[in-house]
This record gives sequence, structure tokens and C-alpha cells, in this order.
Amino acid sequence: MRKLIYGFTVSLDGYINDRVGKIDWTAPDDELHQFHNDRYRALDISLHGRRLYELMADFWPQVPADASDIMREFGGLWTAKPKFVFSRTLTEVHWNSTLFSANAVEEVRRLKAEGDGVMEVGGANLAASLIPHGLIDEYQVYVAPVILGGGTPMFPSLTERIGLRLVETRHFKTVVLLRYLAD
Repeated sequence: MRKLIYGFTVSLDGYINDRVGKIDWTAPDDELHQFHNDRYRALDISLHGRRLYELMADFWPQVPADASDIMREFGGLWTAKPKFVFSRTLTEVHWNSTLFSANAVEEVRRLKAEGDGVMEVGGANLAASLIPHGLIDEYQVYVAPVILGGGTPMFPSLTERIGLRLVETRHFKTVVLLRYLAD
């Protein structure tokens, strides 16, 4: 069965963007960006919600020529990686992507069951639909030194708590990674 990871850079108070949707405070330095490149390279599949897909598709396929080697490398990784985009409003997707408009929970269950390897889920709303169903196997929380006071929370409100086990902490210059496995 495939493993599903949910990870994001998050403010100390738990938000993935600020009140107006900006993520400029999440820009990784070279060390963290290379870590993400290596992590992304090891994934079999990337699951995207509509907002994240649109954000990524607006930038990564056309990385500026003056961008760093690390950024250009990620652009190539992102465009080549098989992506499953969950949206009820998009009518088409590109760059090795498949569009799903049906029930995300059932599709993710099917994707997990039909192979081995590792998938990641990107997009807080998509992850919020999967978390209550116990579909996330690992959480990677990249805590940034900023308090936003509002925005999109990384985690949804839940009716029941989810037990986690801390398996790794790692200090980067710009964030602290907290890696948890679901019990």
C-alpha cells in the first residue's frame, strides 16, 4: 500500500498563508530548497488541490532563466512528476497531470491501495478532506519563525483527535521540520 504524506511550511500559529493568501514568508533558502527537491524526487505521485495546482502551474513550468540551479531543477521535477489534481471547477490540467472531479476520499483510497511507494498531498483543503478519514500516514510540518494571526490553517477542525508519534526533528536555517507518523 502506498504511503501518503502531508507537509507544509506553516507559521508558528499554524497557518500556511496569511490573511490575504500570501506565502512570501515561506520562500526556502538553498539548503531547504535542495532538501525539498530531493524529497520530491523520491515521490511516486503528487496530489494537488486546485489552488495549489494553479499556483504551481503558474510558476514551475516557466522558471525564469536567471533562477538558481536548484529552482530550475525543481521546475523540471514538478513538470515531470505524475500529479493528480482534485477540482470540481477545473476542466483541464497539464504537465503530466490527471484531473479528478469525483470524491477525493475514494480516489485517494484507491490510489493508496493500488501500489507501493510514496505519495504526497498538497493543498490544505484537499488534505482537510482526507485527514478525518485516516488517510494521511505521515505529517511533515516545516515551522517558520513567523506569527501570522490568521490565514488558512494547516489542519481542519476535527471531531476526534488524531494520535501522532514524533519520529524526526531537523533544524534548517529558516525552519524546523517536525515529522510525525500517524498511530
